[in-house]
Amino acid sequence: MSESPFGSMEQAIARDEIRQLAYRYSLALERRDADAMIDLFVPHARFGAYGEGPEALRRLTEESLAGMQLTVVLVANHLIEFDAPDRAHGQVWARCYAQTESDGYLEQLLRYEDRYERHDGVWRFLHRRHRLWFGAARPSPLAQPQANWPERQVGVGDIPFDNPAFQRWWDQLDQQSFSNNRVDDGD
Repeated sequence: MSESPFGSMEQAIARDEIRQLAYRYSLALERRDADAMIDLFVPHARFGAYGEGPEALRRLTEESLAGMQLTVVLVANHLIEFDAPDRAHGQVWARCYAQTESDGYLEQLLRYEDRYERHDGVWRFLHRRHRLWFGAARPSPLAQPQANWPERQVGVGDIPFDNPAFQRWWDQLDQQSFSNNRVDDGD
């Protein structure tokens, strides 16, 4: 464990601000919000073949989310080490659930390897590397009838219907396929 370049109270505040980046990143993916994603990175961040800066990140985000009906990322085990008062690095484990046009429903276990920088007084990502442990295609739990919770515990809940991409996908489903997944109402 490295020694912090500043006091314990400053370190605790910085850790909390940095942890919020991972949560806000997950929310930006869920909402398909390129502007929110751009706010999480320093303006001089590089994105491989996409280039540097906000417009490069916008292209990367929009291309990555094209064809996604649903993306949920749960984060855990966020470790942060400080390199200087305005620089840190860390890692975050994540579990991703996604519904895509090309791959269908999938689950991933991954680790993000991050570098952080305080830019204009705000902690942001300088670099984020997505490291895949595994990705698995599964039968989609979204291709079943609505649960109408609390009526039933099994089925699709109301949250996905807030997403227009999911709603379009749902509207195209063959409703007859639900007969194979029909929930027993006890009738």
